[in-house]
Amino acid sequence: MDTTTPRLGRYTIDPDGSSVTFTGRHLFGLLPVRGTFAVRGGTVEVAEPLSGSRVRAEIDAASFRTGNDRRDTAVRSARFLDAGRHPLITFASDRVDATAVSGTLTVCGRSRPAVLSIAHREVFADAFTVRVTAQVDRTDFGVTAARGMAGRRLGLTLEIRCLRA
Repeated sequence: MDTTTPRLGRYTIDPDGSSVTFTGRHLFGLLPVRGTFAVRGGTVEVAEPLSGSRVRAEIDAASFRTGNDRRDTAVRSARFLDAGRHPLITFASDRVDATAVSGTLTVCGRSRPAVLSIAHREVFADAFTVRVTAQVDRTDFGVTAARGMAGRRLGLTLEIRCLRA
């Protein structure tokens, strides 16, 4: 039995067992910023061959947190994420293989290609956890406020727990 690939079938993403963390730069690139988003949910269809698998995930845009209330409120506002008009950040896969999940990331109503590199996976009888990483350029999604003050790129790490449906 292959213990690195989950059993074939449908899984749901467990929001309580999943997280999104990010790192970026602030203040002319001098200071690191770390924060989180909450995973709202999603589905994973594991197929044979693996390239036929599908992933769909939703992240709550209003859950942006860095521990600085003023900055968090500003980033959730219309100047940045516009979480009131665009409450979800979504990812839908186009291709899955043993090392990456490629697909479309949608932020602020703009969709762009994205590649999530698989950094770690742990497979259980009826569940699996996967850690993926990606680099995102916020300006690709129209998030252009505070040029120079806020860094363009975010390093994302998603820890996703999937439960057999």
